[in-house]
Amino acid sequence: MKKIVFLIIIAFTMAISQAQNTTDGLRYSTQHHIGTARFTALSGAMGALGGDFSALSINPAGGAVFLNSNLVLSASLFDIENKANYFNNREKSFADDVVLNQLGGIFVINNSNEDSSFKKFTIGLNYDITKNFENELYIAGTGNNSIGNFFLQQAQGIPLNLLQLQSGESISSLYRYLGETEGTKAQNAFLGYQAFLFDPVDPNNPSNNTFTSNIIGGNLNQEYAYLSQGYNSKFSINLATQVTDNLFFGININTHTINFDQSSFLLETNNNPSSMVNRVGFENNLSVTGAGISAQIGAIAKIANNFRLGLSLDTPTWYQISEETSQYLESRRIVEGQTLNEFIDPRVINVYEDYTLRTPAKVTASAAYIFGLNGLISFDYSYKDYSSIEFTDINDSYNMYFNDLNNTLENTLKGVSFFKAGAEYRVNQLSLRGGFHYEESPYQNTETVGDLSGFSVGAGYIFGHYTFDLAYSRSEQERSQQLYSVGLTDVAKINTIYSNFVLSLGFNF
Repeated sequence: MKKIVFLIIIAFTMAISQAQNTTDGLRYSTQHHIGTARFTALSGAMGALGGDFSALSINPAGGAVFLNSNLVLSASLFDIENKANYFNNREKSFADDVVLNQLGGIFVINNSNEDSSFKKFTIGLNYDITKNFENELYIAGTGNNSIGNFFLQQAQGIPLNLLQLQSGESISSLYRYLGETEGTKAQNAFLGYQAFLFDPVDPNNPSNNTFTSNIIGGNLNQEYAYLSQGYNSKFSINLATQVTDNLFFGININTHTINFDQSSFLLETNNNPSSMVNRVGFENNLSVTGAGISAQIGAIAKIANNFRLGLSLDTPTWYQISEETSQYLESRRIVEGQTLNEFIDPRVINVYEDYTLRTPAKVTASAAYIFGLNGLISFDYSYKDYSSIEFTDINDSYNMYFNDLNNTLENTLKGVSFFKAGAEYRVNQLSLRGGFHYEESPYQNTETVGDLSGFSVGAGYIFGHYTFDLAYSRSEQERSQQLYSVGLTDVAKINTIYSNFVLSLGFNF
C-alpha cells in the first residue's frame, strides 16, 4: 500500500472555513460490491436468501436463515484501473490492495419448545469493509488554462497587506493566522502571492485588492497525480428470529469507521517567452477520520416452498468527521535573465472543527426462487436518495455554514435505483455462481458521473464442516473530473474499472 506522507507539523490551526463538497458527501455514502465470496459472486443479490454474513448487510432477517452456528473470514484483492483523457492525451494508472475485508460469526439457538411459534434465535457479529479507498490517478495534457488562475481568483478582493509578510513574521505564522481569521481562500491566495504567481495592480497601496497573473497563456503542459488510501468499514450486531416455518425477522445495529488519506500534486510547465513564471508545483494533502452509527430492520417470507420475498430498511448513517489538510507550492520564474526558484512550504497542518454528515436511507425489496438442492436465482431492487445527504456544523444550531452546500447537494444529486441479480447452480458439493449489478448515477447530470454496471462470477465447495469460496467482480463507470473547483476548472474524462477477487473460508459447527 502506498504511503501518503504529510508535511512536518509545527503548528495546529482551527480554520474558520472548510472545503467540504459534493464529492465528500458521495465518498462516504456509496459502497463497493464486496463481501464474502458467495455474496460477491451473486453481485450482492441476497436480500431474500440470507444465510450469509454479507447478506446481513442487505437484510438482517437473513441471520435467522442460518441452520448452524458459523464462522467465516474473507480476504480480497482490490484492483482499480483508471483511463484518463485530458486534451486528447490518454494515460493509464493502476492501484491495488490486499485486505481482510470480512470477518463474522453467528450463533444459532434452536427453541426446544416445539409448540412455540418462535423456532430459533440467532446472534451474529460481522465486520465488513464496505468501500476501499485505494486509488491512483494520473492525468496529463497540454491546455491553455493555468493553475495560476486557481490562486488568482481566490486573491481577488483580499487586501494586499494581508498577503505580505510583516516584520518578524514567517511564512508559517502568517499562513496559520490567515487560516484562523480568513479561511482557506486567503491561505491559497497567500501561497500564490508569495510564489509570485500574480502581482498587485497597485503595489504601493496596502489596500489593493485586485491582481494580475504572471503566467501568460499559450501552451501549458500539466501533469496531475492523485493518490488515496483507506477504507469505510462497518461492524454489525445482528439479532434475528424465525417465526413459524415461513417468516424471518431481524435487526442490525451498526457502527461505521472512516479512514481516508489523499494527496494530489499538479506540475505545470511552459516555454512561453512572455511568461514570467514557467514552472509551478502544487501539492494538497487531506486526512479524514470519522465514526458513525446506523440501524437496519428486515423481513423474509417463504411464500411457497421454493419462493421467497424480502424487504429491508436502512436508516441514514450519522457520522462525526474530523479533517486535516496541508499544502505546499513551488514556482520557477525568470527575472532579468536570472532563474529564481520559490519554495513556499508553510509546514502547517490545518485542523478543522468536526462536522456531522448524514448519508441517505435505503429501502430494498428482494425476491428469490430456489430449485430444491440444485440452485437458485435471486433479484434485489434498492432505492437511495442521494439528494438527502446533509452536512451539519455541530457548533451552529442554524447550520449557516453548510446551507449553501446542502442546497447544492439537493439541486445536483438525485434518488437512484440499484438492480442486482444472481444465480447459483449446485452439483453435489460444488456450487457455480454468477451475477449482474447496475446502479444509476447519483448526479442529475450524468456527464458528471455515469451509471455503474458490472458482473460477477464465482464458485464454492463444501468440505464437510468447512466451506471454500472464490469470486471475481468487475464494475465500470465513467465520469468527468474537474481538476480544481475554481480557476483551473478544465475537465478530464475518466473511465474506471473496479475489480475484486475474494476468497472466503467458513466453518460450520
